[in-house]
Amino acid sequence: MAASGAHPAWMDEVPSFEDYSRPLLDAVAAAPAGDRLVLVGHSLGGLNLALAMERFPRKVAAAVFLAACMACVGRYMGVTIEEFSRRTTSGFFMDSKIMVLNTDQGPRPAVALGPKLLAAKLYDRSSVEDLTLAMLLVRPGCQFVDDPMMRDEALLIDANYGSVKKVYVVLTDDVSTSEEMQCWMVDLSPGTEAEVLAGADHMAMCSKPRELCDALLRIANR
Repeated sequence: MAASGAHPAWMDEVPSFEDYSRPLLDAVAAAPAGDRLVLVGHSLGGLNLALAMERFPRKVAAAVFLAACMACVGRYMGVTIEEFSRRTTSGFFMDSKIMVLNTDQGPRPAVALGPKLLAAKLYDRSSVEDLTLAMLLVRPGCQFVDDPMMRDEALLIDANYGSVKKVYVVLTDDVSTSEEMQCWMVDLSPGTEAEVLAGADHMAMCSKPRELCDALLRIANR
């Protein structure tokens, strides 16, 4: 996503959720004609994945939501973030830094995840090396909860987003979110398949890479 990882932009330079999603949208749009992709969205990246599915449904063979926010047809995408907030305690973010970014669109809340939060709730079953790298690479992020796209109940429709095969990978030992919260999102989208992965933290690609790859191969080969 824009202003994430190695992307050169800064979050206060990203005007909208669509611009934030632009790297993914451009990558899917550039897929050769006839190719169908298996896309994987993790955590909040599930909402970017939903937008790509809505825009390019015939380019996506399957969408995999890995302990991710999974939107549903008929409800605005931000409802998943609101439900997560409702289910968590006020001290969830621990030592994270909450800030306000001054953007051309006005003030925007952002958060830089703190090292104690990373260690206790996201990388608690991952290696020290992966945790250390995450601490070095962490950047402020936004949820874009006030973006019009996040409030649009008509954004996702059955003919596009609703037509794409969805698989949710439930992480039963993820302490950053509950199994009940993950299953709540699955229930909102009837027909969604579920894979269960035990023993992984929120960063399953670090804590259970082999098991996650096996699950993704099963999904791709169905």
